[in-house]
Amino acid sequence: MNRLDALVAGELYVDLILSGFDFWPEPGQESYAKEFRRDIGGGAAITASGLATLGMNAGIFAVSGADHHDWMSARLIERGVDTSELLVDPVEPTAFTVAVSGPDDRAFFTYVGSNRRFPRALGEALGAGRLTRARHIHFAYAPSWNMAEELFGDIRESGCTLSLDAGWHEDWLTDPRAPDLLPLVDVFFPNEMEAARMTGARDPKEMLKRFAGAGLRCVALKLGARGSASLCGDDMVFVPAIEVDPVDTTGAGDCFNAGFLYGWLNGESVESCLRIGNVCGGLSTEEFGGIEGFPAPPRLWRELERV
Repeated sequence: MNRLDALVAGELYVDLILSGFDFWPEPGQESYAKEFRRDIGGGAAITASGLATLGMNAGIFAVSGADHHDWMSARLIERGVDTSELLVDPVEPTAFTVAVSGPDDRAFFTYVGSNRRFPRALGEALGAGRLTRARHIHFAYAPSWNMAEELFGDIRESGCTLSLDAGWHEDWLTDPRAPDLLPLVDVFFPNEMEAARMTGARDPKEMLKRFAGAGLRCVALKLGARGSASLCGDDMVFVPAIEVDPVDTTGAGDCFNAGFLYGWLNGESVESCLRIGNVCGGLSTEEFGGIEGFPAPPRLWRELERV
């Protein structure tokens, strides 16, 4: 079995993306979308697809329902992702997210579905040594506290490096166990809102300093339209965002993660990792969904020459 460069573990969704509404409907009203797209979604699928698009040997660890497994697997394989650990729940249907964008607001309606099986499947895979076939494991998922420390400790002991994007799970982000867990992670990927909730700081520099004071090895902080920042060791770096014409921001943070990890796994400087992440995240917003707009290497190199 070939060793992967990266295995991305997390929840998997079918994303139904509707946009171009003339107004945001009140209960009982109906508003019509001008645009509709369907694609695979969730941080695991988007990050793994991004890494594979950039030429890395990337795999996914996730659970789908039998109803959409063949389509999701084919879509991931089309992007170059190893799907040998894309598992099937024979009972629960695939998870769905309906992303609705109006002129002044956004909303997400989600059915968890087959992702309910993910924690148990993750524990079984770790026990069987199936996760550590990769040199790096990225979690697009907030692991449950009853297994998190053992999970991360076992991964590090196996010789794998580890990164985490926990997403917006307020109870997890503010749990007093987080400061003890996160120093086990090589790269932590919060956005500005998540970092503010965790640190109590408002200024990105102060957020990064507080993370460093808690013992985190490297933090890649996503600042949206202002770009990104990082503190790895003693080096604090800020890189502005690129100019884009966004149509949909679904998955932009996960695309940033893929770009940053691509640079990090190839030994690039932290500043270079941020620049690659910014380009990947920014360009992803010019298409609907989290995958279609992710740049192939020729486009990435052209954009990097301009920044």
